[in-house]
Amino acid sequence: MSVEPDNIIGTPPDEPPAEQELAELVHPRRSGLLKVFRHRNYRLFFTGQLISLMGSWMQNTAQPWLVYSLTHSTVLLGVTSFCSTVPVFLMTPFGGMVADRVDRRKFLLVTQSAAMLQAAILAALTLSGMVQVWEIICLALTMGLINSFDIPSRQSMTLDMVGRDDLRHAISLNSMMFNLARIVGPTIAGALIALVGEGICFALNAVSFGAVLVSLLLMKLAPRAPRVSQRALREIADGYRYSFRSPQIRVSLILVAVSSMFGAAYVSMMPAVARDLLHGDATSVGTLMSAAGGGALIGAYLLSRITEKQLVYAPVAAAISFGTGLVLFAHSHWLWLSAFLLLPTSASLMLLGGTTNTIIQIVAHERFRGRVISHYTQSFMGMMPWGALLLGTLASRIGVTNAISIGGAIVIASAAAAFYSRRRAGFTIQHAPAE
Repeated sequence: MSVEPDNIIGTPPDEPPAEQELAELVHPRRSGLLKVFRHRNYRLFFTGQLISLMGSWMQNTAQPWLVYSLTHSTVLLGVTSFCSTVPVFLMTPFGGMVADRVDRRKFLLVTQSAAMLQAAILAALTLSGMVQVWEIICLALTMGLINSFDIPSRQSMTLDMVGRDDLRHAISLNSMMFNLARIVGPTIAGALIALVGEGICFALNAVSFGAVLVSLLLMKLAPRAPRVSQRALREIADGYRYSFRSPQIRVSLILVAVSSMFGAAYVSMMPAVARDLLHGDATSVGTLMSAAGGGALIGAYLLSRITEKQLVYAPVAAAISFGTGLVLFAHSHWLWLSAFLLLPTSASLMLLGGTTNTIIQIVAHERFRGRVISHYTQSFMGMMPWGALLLGTLASRIGVTNAISIGGAIVIASAAAAFYSRRRAGFTIQHAPAE
């Protein structure tokens, strides 16, 4: 999530300057967030993505519940979560390289169509009563592969839709949209699972992809300037060299990677928390997931209020708050208290990821944008499967409470290390030079 840098080079917004000035005169008091909707392309994107993400969160809620209902195994919960996101860790650098090469809108039509097919297959297997755990795991792996190419292109396209002046607010709105869907989707999923089963959730997710496909077809984006492409592996290596030679990007990515692996993977344990600690059912899982989404929505709003000066230590403060919230959440045995604790915990995780994304997009050079975003995705989402696998195995031996608590303690320790590292290095945020 990016603060608007004066020197990021992007395509112009989809309205001429005169119309933008007129819009400012007509709506002089609109907040920066709402001004983003003057861009037709972004309005289409926001509407389609909101509907699709609600469906995706329904599937994200129903899938682990189905696995746990079939197996009652925290290890298989971790394995499923691992398989759904490990391709993001392994393949996202290729996705970032592709995002820097191709027409992103057309490429997203391909990835979103593939995601629709994946959800439809999972729905058919579940509704027919033939679904088996190994099939769920294979389909989760497929979805992870799709996401590894979809996410870098989708995030990189934000600048193409709104231009540099509205970039920061557009990314904040993207976070709010994601987390609004995170509230509504699990709530609906919890009710549907209790009433008619998991298969309907998967079917509705497949249908929801139609909204984003229509929005992409209706968009009109200015063509990107041509660039000379090198060999794929060389471009990927150049991207890594660029990220790790920049201290601002390197320190930020390491902090979010550690926090994601040992902290953010707690989401994969929600069914076990609901059943074993809270003695609840599918509705309890929906409540917890919705509370986490509500907290993240709060965090997304707070992200839009953070100034560039506050960005230096905002990720550190967010990581400390996140780790502390995890430890407290792990020791709760009441649904209402667990849901309440998830609000600041999830808000802190959102701020950690959002402020990190803001920093790297400020300092990253335009021609490396897709690849740097892929490194952020690899650190934030890509580390979760390793954490889910570790957490699931640990929970089966020492219990869910102890496993989540240990993860929270490691997050706090990593935040302290990042704080001293930044102080010692005189950490500052420097804008990338213009091309």
